[in-house]
Amino acid sequence: MPHKLKRLAILTGGGDCPGLNAVIRAVAKTSFHRYQIEVMGIMDGFGGLIENKSFLLEDKDVSGILHRGGTILGTTNRDNPFRYPIGKENGKTIWGDVSEQAIANLAEMGADALVVVGGDGSLNIGNELHKKGVPVVGIPKTIDNDLSATDVTFGFDTALNTATDAIDKLHTTAESHHRVMILEVMGRDAGWIALHSGIAGGADVILIPEIPFTYEAVCGKIADRRRRGKKFSIMVVAEGAKLPDGRLIYQTEVKDNPHHNKLGGVADIIGQEIQENCGVETRVTVLGHLQRGGTPTPFDRILGTRFGVKAVELAINGEFGKMVCLCSSNVQSVPLEAAVAEQKLVKPDCELVRAAKSVGISFGD
Repeated sequence: MPHKLKRLAILTGGGDCPGLNAVIRAVAKTSFHRYQIEVMGIMDGFGGLIENKSFLLEDKDVSGILHRGGTILGTTNRDNPFRYPIGKENGKTIWGDVSEQAIANLAEMGADALVVVGGDGSLNIGNELHKKGVPVVGIPKTIDNDLSATDVTFGFDTALNTATDAIDKLHTTAESHHRVMILEVMGRDAGWIALHSGIAGGADVILIPEIPFTYEAVCGKIADRRRRGKKFSIMVVAEGAKLPDGRLIYQTEVKDNPHHNKLGGVADIIGQEIQENCGVETRVTVLGHLQRGGTPTPFDRILGTRFGVKAVELAINGEFGKMVCLCSSNVQSVPLEAAVAEQKLVKPDCELVRAAKSVGISFGD
């Protein structure tokens, strides 16, 4: 028996990425035109749910946003209703559970169900809210592509295109100046962006979190290329790649919440080692948030649209506690519990890594 809804709410949590507006548009238009139900837009992720910041979306709000990057609702990756800063004591942050307040605010908005668009962190929160009785439907979003329950997440394809374009541009200057060019891309735990863009951009070395590397192996690859008359090399390094001694490199560290430690700088250290040990001039480019911005690719626009439509269908049919996913080209759904149970990491012996090695790409192992 279909669930009778009058009003949905939607929020976007975690880091922004291209395709979020396509999802918001699809949820709103499907709700308005197919089911004649209202949609509340919650501002700034779970922070907006905690602080009761929302507005009633209208058709005009979602017109002309399909091609826009970012999210018209705003987002944050720091507001967790189950661990929220409620004060300070002796200079230390006091954390509290304000989930009941968030649930009460959702009821005050008049929302019969909540659509959570986010990565593993946001979907974990959505799953916990569902356990407390909130009707939740999840939509997977992360440029890292590290959610195991879906073949791909929207946002990844655009980030991949941005990274590949950067490699193409670095290639010409590397060849002209006979340098080693290193591109640092995002990828805290999973090296999917580095792996895919490295293959697409013709990189010579790819360093990812899942495969330990040594400087000897990396320098060996560069030296071998020079012996064969290749006076330049291209490297792609994921920000979460561990140094040979096992260290992760952070730009900033948050003592009372390590999850918010900001990765970055590993490519600089690797670049210095290569220049000193290989005697080759080395330059580093950090792509950073450029990967999150810009116009979404057609693939991400279409996938975001399909995900948004499916999420509304699940809500209408009363299928809560589920996440939409792409499986063998079909948009389906899986339980939220299963969706967040395991991160999708690059397997060192997977077909894609084997293919990369077959064409001469080194992973420094």
